[in-house]
Amino acid sequence: MKILRFIYKQQELWGVLEGKAVRVLKTAPFVNIEFSRQVIGFKQLKLLPPTVPQKIILVGLNYKNHAKELGMKTLKQPIIFLKPPTALIGHLDNIKYPLGVKQLDYEAELAIVIGKKAHNISEAKALKCVLGYTCLNDITARDIQKKDGQWTRAKSFDTFCPVGPWIETDISTDDLMISAYLNGKLKQHSSTAQLIFPIPYLISFISQVMTLLPGDIISTGTPPGVGNMKPGDIVEVSIDGIGTLKNQVK
Repeated sequence: MKILRFIYKQQELWGVLEGKAVRVLKTAPFVNIEFSRQVIGFKQLKLLPPTVPQKIILVGLNYKNHAKELGMKTLKQPIIFLKPPTALIGHLDNIKYPLGVKQLDYEAELAIVIGKKAHNISEAKALKCVLGYTCLNDITARDIQKKDGQWTRAKSFDTFCPVGPWIETDISTDDLMISAYLNGKLKQHSSTAQLIFPIPYLISFISQVMTLLPGDIISTGTPPGVGNMKPGDIVEVSIDGIGTLKNQVK
């Protein structure tokens, strides 16, 4: 099931994609899935970020081949950091290149969308709190990250968290191919089989630090091949079984 959040005739709505049409939901999908009678053609709507998170948690250096690329040892526990919800944009929205930034990087990632409240949850029960999965681009001002020595400012500018195009609820994440394209050229290509810390572990680990709420996002890290962008570039994050998130740098 592909769950969308979108604007139609100045209304913000939720729906489920079925072929070339969207069946509108009565409410947000976190309690249950209940359809209205309304059906809208997909081309008639504007996609929004597919969730409204209270927090966006990301994981650093979580691919074995990315750590190897950087010449770093495998981590013993996850490195986590936050982006503010104000960084969120959707499919086909523009990434703004901030004044003063000298190096802007893309990072293709698989993101988890939380469906149920989770606090101190076990690995065995972790997947029960997941609504589904989506594509995320962890935009980073790399020169600022190096200058600051920590990650908050470099990753928190408005538009620095493209997410979408929708939430896929029915998928196995054990071996998903994840790719990034810059102006149509393949730049990142790897599999979630390369994750150092698997998804149930990440959810359990993070839930011991902070309570996870419906709509929250956990992004699972980026594979090797991270690179920089300039104004005018088009960047795409594609994940098998989910779809493609596309944005342009302005």
